[in-house]
Amino acid sequence: ATTMIKGLRLGLIIAVAAVGLSLVYGVTGLVNFAHAELVTAGAIAAYVLNSIGIPFWLTLPLAVAIGASLGFANDRLLWRPLRARSVPLLSMMVVSIGLSIVVRNLFQVAFGPNGRRYTAASGQVERHFGPFRLTPNDLIIMAICVIALGLMTLMLRKTRVGTAIRAVADNPDLAESSGIDVDRVISVVWALSGSLAALGGILYGLTLNVKFDTGFILLLSMFAAVVLGGLGNAYGAIVGAIIIGVVQETSGLFVDTAYKFVVALVVLI
Repeated sequence: ATTMIKGLRLGLIIAVAAVGLSLVYGVTGLVNFAHAELVTAGAIAAYVLNSIGIPFWLTLPLAVAIGASLGFANDRLLWRPLRARSVPLLSMMVVSIGLSIVVRNLFQVAFGPNGRRYTAASGQVERHFGPFRLTPNDLIIMAICVIALGLMTLMLRKTRVGTAIRAVADNPDLAESSGIDVDRVISVVWALSGSLAALGGILYGLTLNVKFDTGFILLLSMFAAVVLGGLGNAYGAIVGAIIIGVVQETSGLFVDTAYKFVVALVVLI
């Protein structure tokens, strides 16, 4: 039971991190491998803010804002000029792979190769909650994930921005002819993607530690989630992530935990 609930926790974290990946694909058609570095950037930003004396839970909104800024800058400085030149999506995917490798190595140089822990991660003791054994942080993480995913769903379904995002994802040309500023909507999606990626990275770092490749470790699981849920389908990505998280964690009961990412790949296939 404890393994299953921790699988749900992991699945919710993957969902938060992966939804942005799915949204970007939905409005641009880009499979962004550099999304992993947005996840890492959020985790590192929170660690740096925490290390200079800001209480951990206050670093959360600040790091999420940094992630949104990085996502927005990503689009304005790189992807929008490439779209303006009508660069093929396959070429843009290759660019994202190169960007991922470069940024990940810069993180390793600047942050170091070793994992580090948030102050809020220390002193956690598992307690019994019915049939489950969880730490207080586990409960907080799952609550934050549910709130974030709930707000994202409400935004997509109930606001003008959400309607515009769904319209662009459905048919960009028709959306533009209807008066929607497609480039602006895409920039909003990139900012939203960066903020959710940063939040996912912070919460994942809280369960283990923060490393220069935190996002890269989650990348296979994120892709498995979005493909399983349907590329471009934000709601499907949430369901796919929960399935991947539960399967990964429970697979540790039967096989060596070193193979849990392989299990995610098997589910993907």
